[in-house]
Amino acid sequence: MASSASTPASTQTPAVTQTPALTMAEARAAYSPSATRYLAACTAGLPTLDTVRALHSDADTWRRGGASPAHYQEEIDRARALYAGLVGVASDRVAIGSQASVMAAVLAASVPAGREVVCVDGDFTSMVFPFLQQEHRGITVRHVPVGELAATVSERTWLVAFSLVQSATGEIADAPAIRAAAAAVGAFTLCDTTQATGWLPVNAAEFDATICHAYKWLGAPRGAAFLTVRPELAELLLPVQAGWFAGEDPWASCYGPTMTLATDARRFDVSPAWPAWVGARVALEFFSTLDAAAVHAHDTGLGNALCAGLGLPQRDQAIITWADPAGTDLARLTAAGITASGRAGRARVAFHLWNDTSDVAEILSALAR
Repeated sequence: MASSASTPASTQTPAVTQTPALTMAEARAAYSPSATRYLAACTAGLPTLDTVRALHSDADTWRRGGASPAHYQEEIDRARALYAGLVGVASDRVAIGSQASVMAAVLAASVPAGREVVCVDGDFTSMVFPFLQQEHRGITVRHVPVGELAATVSERTWLVAFSLVQSATGEIADAPAIRAAAAAVGAFTLCDTTQATGWLPVNAAEFDATICHAYKWLGAPRGAAFLTVRPELAELLLPVQAGWFAGEDPWASCYGPTMTLATDARRFDVSPAWPAWVGARVALEFFSTLDAAAVHAHDTGLGNALCAGLGLPQRDQAIITWADPAGTDLARLTAAGITASGRAGRARVAFHLWNDTSDVAEILSALAR
């Protein structure tokens, strides 16, 4: 089976108007001042003040009986185009949904019997469980450390499924090496960018498929997620979750028995949780006004500063973790009013737009107590 790894990106341009990039100071001012000491974008991102206002306004419209499916359709169409622009693909390659695992399940259900899926040992389970559920069909799921993915792809591999940034450690996968290894044996790539898109520049066109739940680094409400898929792979996928919103014309084809699915990536759409897409549209408009390189430099600069203070190697990561098996350091951070998290026996902090060097100082001070 030929991989589409060398297929050029679509030349179709998403219909998103470009605006001058905001400075980091302007971007930080978009958030509530109370966002300071919030170091958990890797758990759940924060909304901008405009996102909150939009959600309040939508709730009020709903209260007054003014909400309509047509209005939400406009929000979804705009969000789809904005996301496509952020990750460098045409909007006809973007499907919408509400959960990463549901989107991964579409690919899992389409793996040919007898073939292999290579996953990361310790990856977030939304990128693992859907494939394990297919083992009854003779699918083999192999788990390897993220740093060994490229070296372990074999002729039997049909798909390499991995998170670009590991949730538990913040480690960044060597995507170019993984793509090259997959292409060499005719395998496909599925990359979860949920812990990356929003701080790490992402080009979804470089992968056969990507998944992103936008509620973390993009600051959208939970329930707004995206799948991008190349046409060559899309032809092989079974839209097993197809519902009324996957129809070619959802408003004209919402009764059976005839099934006419969309011919582009919309055939993988999941019926949307409408209010979430109002917030997602505003959040994506905000991120479309940012300079991705400047955001990356800001977030990783703070991460490197913390690593220097802790005596850890500097790896240009926005998520910083260290061993904390008893949760002692996490407790110190919490006691100091810092919102952090703990995963897999490690303390975990994440730096994003609302953070600055004072947050680094507060973390170091809390850990020294």
